[in-house]
Amino acid sequence: MLLNIKILVKIVKNKNITVWFSCGAASAVASKITLDLYGADNNVRIVNNPIAEEHPDNQRFLKDIEKWLGVEIEYAINPKFPDQSCETVWEKMQYMAGNIGAPCTLHLKKNARLVWEIKNPTDYIVLGFTADEEKRATRFRENQRDNLLTVLIDKGITKQGCFDILLNEGIKLPEIYSFGYPNANCIGCVKATSPTYWNLVRQTFPDVFEKRAKLSEKLGAKLVRHKGQRIPLKELPVDAKGRDLKNYNFECGIFCMKEDESYS
Repeated sequence: MLLNIKILVKIVKNKNITVWFSCGAASAVASKITLDLYGADNNVRIVNNPIAEEHPDNQRFLKDIEKWLGVEIEYAINPKFPDQSCETVWEKMQYMAGNIGAPCTLHLKKNARLVWEIKNPTDYIVLGFTADEEKRATRFRENQRDNLLTVLIDKGITKQGCFDILLNEGIKLPEIYSFGYPNANCIGCVKATSPTYWNLVRQTFPDVFEKRAKLSEKLGAKLVRHKGQRIPLKELPVDAKGRDLKNYNFECGIFCMKEDESYS
């Protein structure tokens, strides 16, 4: 059972707290709440993993959030991949995605985080788990990191609630949301297998779709699931549909959650 926020406020003092900011609405609001709750008595740092394939407006959003928070957002970068490019990772690893997860998440986010935390010991971490995602947060705490603070869940804030808070503060949401995407992931995220998602990429960013189709064909990766089978992107019918993206959870945080990849 998740701990009550009032108890956590009393416990967490003189600690190092890292908020992993993904350039999404939820992690932005989580950053604000964490600073408000814990900033006076703890060392709270907001850290981002910049990825080359994200929408360029993500960096505008990051700067807006810096102003709102009143603190500098730091960067965690894997020195083995200084360009922070998923394409570089896929080419080097000769692998894009599958049952063992996505190497871009492993190298550009998880390993970048590990490198950062070696230099900056962390007592607690905060991610953008919303009140809609309590089960995911519980699994995450049980299976990956037990030092997770769930500030959004403890305050009952949903993803829509995060949107509302930012808009009420006069902060424009990341532009990627306006195209119909449920999160601020990279464009053409290879963790997604839904035909609905990939046809949205084809419609909104056709150049990205073509790049993913060509590279996945070169590497033998079947990124999309259609009628119960994984198929190459180039074979995806333009009218194919899968799960509604509002109910499709493949957010690429700093940890790769393999169960998300089975959704279609």
